[in-house]
Amino acid sequence: MAEWTDTNITYLKGVGPKRAELLGKELDIHTFGDLLEYFPFRYVDRSTIHRIADISGEMPYIQLRGRFVTFVTAGEGAKRRLQALFTDGTGSIEVVWFNRVKWIQENYRTGVDYLLFGKPSPYQNRYSIIHPEIDVYKPDQATQGLQGVYSLTERLQSRSVTSRTLRTLVTTLLAQPAAALLRDPLPQHLRDTRRLLPLPQAVRAMHLPADYRELQRAQFRIKYEELFVLQIHILRNIKRTASKAAGFVFATVGEHFNRFYREALPFPLTGAQKRVIREMRHDMGSGRQMNRLLQGDVGSGKTIVAFMTTLIAIDNGFQAAIMAPTEILATQHYETISALAAQVGVNVALLTGSTRKRERDRIHQQLIDGELHTLIGTHALIEDTVQFRNLGLAVIDEQHRFGVAQRAKLWRKNVSPPHVLVMTATPIPRTLAMTVYGDLDVSVIDELPPGRKPVTTVMRYEPDRERMYRFVGQQLRQGRQAYIVYPLIEENEKLDLLALEKGYDDVCATFPHYRVAFVHGRLKPAAKDHQMQLFATGQAHILVATTVIEVGVNVPNASVMVIENAERFGLSQLHQLRGRVGRGADQSFCILMTKYQLSHDTRHRLEVMTQTNDGFVVAEEDMKLRGPGDIEGTQQSGVAFNLRVANLAQDGQIVQLTRDDAEAYLAHDPDLTTPEGRLLAHRVHQLYAHDADWSQIS
Repeated sequence: MAEWTDTNITYLKGVGPKRAELLGKELDIHTFGDLLEYFPFRYVDRSTIHRIADISGEMPYIQLRGRFVTFVTAGEGAKRRLQALFTDGTGSIEVVWFNRVKWIQENYRTGVDYLLFGKPSPYQNRYSIIHPEIDVYKPDQATQGLQGVYSLTERLQSRSVTSRTLRTLVTTLLAQPAAALLRDPLPQHLRDTRRLLPLPQAVRAMHLPADYRELQRAQFRIKYEELFVLQIHILRNIKRTASKAAGFVFATVGEHFNRFYREALPFPLTGAQKRVIREMRHDMGSGRQMNRLLQGDVGSGKTIVAFMTTLIAIDNGFQAAIMAPTEILATQHYETISALAAQVGVNVALLTGSTRKRERDRIHQQLIDGELHTLIGTHALIEDTVQFRNLGLAVIDEQHRFGVAQRAKLWRKNVSPPHVLVMTATPIPRTLAMTVYGDLDVSVIDELPPGRKPVTTVMRYEPDRERMYRFVGQQLRQGRQAYIVYPLIEENEKLDLLALEKGYDDVCATFPHYRVAFVHGRLKPAAKDHQMQLFATGQAHILVATTVIEVGVNVPNASVMVIENAERFGLSQLHQLRGRVGRGADQSFCILMTKYQLSHDTRHRLEVMTQTNDGFVVAEEDMKLRGPGDIEGTQQSGVAFNLRVANLAQDGQIVQLTRDDAEAYLAHDPDLTTPEGRLLAHRVHQLYAHDADWSQIS
């Protein structure tokens, strides 16, 4: 019945051309199938009738039975509104409409019993409900039970398209005989094994559930299908990549690598670092292009692992490129790596937007001649004028900060694509890595170098400011350094936040005997570098900054990180900022300065920071709070989720279950050529036909 689901939504009773155009533009609903798959985002229980006298601010949505006493219009033009007083005998509540005023006045009356449903909001010592749903009360009619609430845009609501409108359209659609004959893309044996509801029953229950039990079964069924189809798509991409992506064979671990390992390694490698290097050596010697994601928490030693990987490329006659998202981070890598490389005769250069023309021309020539072994830089590396003689390895640091198409340009710097290593200090939750980075092999550095102490993290409120400054002063007197991070550069009247410019003056006044440097995104690169160097060399004792220092700053002597208005930052960003300290052997501290009045989620987020230093725990919590689509970089990943019900943050067990089932299914029908396989392939094509195949480049 694919043709029925493809029917234009215009032909559904109650829609018509104008409403169809509106639904298409606002909700991407163009066909019967689109409407069936536009599920409610939450459900409310309308089986209970509350009393107005019992209303409290903690109630989400309530149902009342009573009568309107008065209707009064107020305001003019765009600010015109209709206010009504509604009573149930135990009290009264104000009801307000900002649009459809004339229609409301013509259709609702005083003295008639109504069921009113909406969210009570406190206003001037009383409660009001804005734009409620209203039904004439019928004593012989049962209460409505569970009811879906659909996500709507402001434009839809202004055009009188409400949640009830969508419920009515869905009910009309489900009444058609074809709705009971929806073709199920899931193989029958999986439906039986996993005890899944048939698709028509599950779709109906998602929109019009009889009770919570049926809703839960329907949600599991839809989540399973979404994730199973996604896993089939990812696994088939992996197979295609493996079959066509021949890679340069790095057969030798030669002089540069061995000499560095024996003579120049500045500290013993951790077991995790050794394991990761072995994994990459195996990849690059296999004849298959390496596509590997290297995860490692801040300070875990990813840079030296990346450098040693470039030495393997150089020992095999190839060049390497290391691309970073900012000049600060690229320069940091260059300073670290060039010092190491000089000890084993490896030629390294830095290319950024600030590189002068004479130096740029020299780099271009050395690249083409093959004299330059490794080029480190920003997006300047992907300019068309940058040509390598023989690029064999591309390393991308903090890869989520580059667009997919940007990264693709780097792979085209050789006739065959180079081996690819992408690195991130933002740990990626396992369920997200299994989907977003499902076509990459994953390596994890899960050990910190010996001697590193966990950073002690505490929350402090505005009344604690003097206490915080005293503590920073104690650390400075012990010869340490401190960061103080602000969310804004300048004060903003609309935002009650501390700003760097005023903060800099306050810090200078509080610590008159210490030198204070400052850095933010509006500084010119030369000025920024100067300020950073003051702090890195110890000439400045305090660095006042915005989040430009989130990555790429390595000052082992810094032992204090103060984050002002910490409630304004996400968990991942807080963890990255905390990672700027704790890089030496001394105990380090992170102080989260915040307002006392915080929402439940915000307080929970900050408490997570005080309870763990484990980046993977932080990442899991971050994904639970923000959702996978907000995790940095996933919007650019190359795999569109197309998940309407499943949630990668909360459905990890189903992700694993569908991964296992998809692998087992493809083992016996790898090309989806059986009748069931063709139906499954059609569903994959529906959802993912327009995805670019970025599987070779992450």
